[in-house]
This record gives sequence, C-alpha cells and structure tokens, in this order.
Amino acid sequence: MKVLVACEESQAVCKAFRALGHEAYSCDIQECSGGHPEWHIQGDVLPILNGRCEFNTMDGKCHKIMGRWDMIIAFVPCTKTSNAGARHLYKGGVLNIQRYYEGLCGKALFMAVWMADCEKIVIENPTPSKIFQYPKPTQAVQPYMFGHPYTKKTLLWEKGVNPLEPTDIVEPERTWCPSGSYSRNHNEKHRGMFTKDRAKNRSKTFPGIARAMAEQWGGDVR
Repeated sequence: MKVLVACEESQAVCKAFRALGHEAYSCDIQECSGGHPEWHIQGDVLPILNGRCEFNTMDGKCHKIMGRWDMIIAFVPCTKTSNAGARHLYKGGVLNIQRYYEGLCGKALFMAVWMADCEKIVIENPTPSKIFQYPKPTQAVQPYMFGHPYTKKTLLWEKGVNPLEPTDIVEPERTWCPSGSYSRNHNEKHRGMFTKDRAKNRSKTFPGIARAMAEQWGGDVR
C-alpha cells in the first residue's frame, strides 16, 4: 500500500509500515527525527492529502502518487484543541477569542484530513475540548494495551479500517504524561523527557502501537 503518515516527525508509524513492505511516507513541517529522510516529506500536508501528486522527500528525490493514497494515518496537532488545555480557553470567565480561533484552525486541519479522498483514514488525538464539537471517535487506546506499562489515553477516529486490537496487555505502572510537577513516580530518564521539549516527546507514538497499526491495517506484504 501507499501510506501517508501525516504530521509525524518521529517516523514511528512510517517505519513500522516500511518494515512490512509498504510504500509509506511521513510528512511534517519539521525535519524528521526517525533517521530516514528518504521517507520524509518536510512541508504542508494539505496539497498531498488527495493523492495524485508529486513531492520531494528530504533526500531530494522526487516521487509521484498517480492515484489516491491507499491509507492516511494522521497525528494532527492538538495543542490548542486538547481538553487538557481547556483551562486556557477562559480568562476570568470570558472566552479567550485568540485561543478559540487557534483551536478552530486546529479542528479545520483535522477535518481536512478526515474528508480527504481516501478510503482508509485514521486520525489520532487526545480528548478534544467539547467547545470544538469534534466528530465522535471510534475507540480509545492505551499504551499498556500494546506492551508499554503506561497510561496515556489516546482517541482514534477510524474510517475504512477495523478498530485496533490490543496485542500485549500489561499492568500499567505510571502515567506517561503527568501534569503539574511532572509526577515523582517517573524515573530520572522519563522525568527528563517531560521537562524538555515536553509536547514533542509526549506526542511520539509508542512502538507497540505503531507496530499494531502496521500489522493490523497493512499486513506483511514483503
């Protein structure tokens, strides 16, 4: 399959699909951190969502998608739409119009991906604030359902694919994204992740979840 992994700089999902023989590309406005610039499109995802396009990967090579993408998986930015940041929407009981506007822009990108000309679309996001009236998600997943001993509730909006099935349920030991003082329950290694580039690090996809996506929605075509 030709797979577009939108808004992904870590390349976790892109690499999981590539490992099974699929032609997958990550796309983000940032440079990739996954070590495969030959699979990464640095730029705006909107012009390529419907396929039938030409683009350059970071290694300078030109690629063409003659028809539609076979699948789109997107990790749309959620900083201004997440329910975790809802406290910033109101100041003294008054709606923060700037924040609200930025949130609407975030939802617009979400909906653009959702309405793309592709039969199989999956969007991952945390719980959005009710004020933005997102469509109802298909399911919720947790890292501990895929072999990682953490809690980090993530919602999936799925079109044309079956819900993701757990692959390795383990006992959760701690929360992956602690709030406030970042929780003393984290060891030194993980505490560092949350005090530097916190938003970027906490948004990275767990390898077990990425692998499950590739195996269950793509399959091994090598």
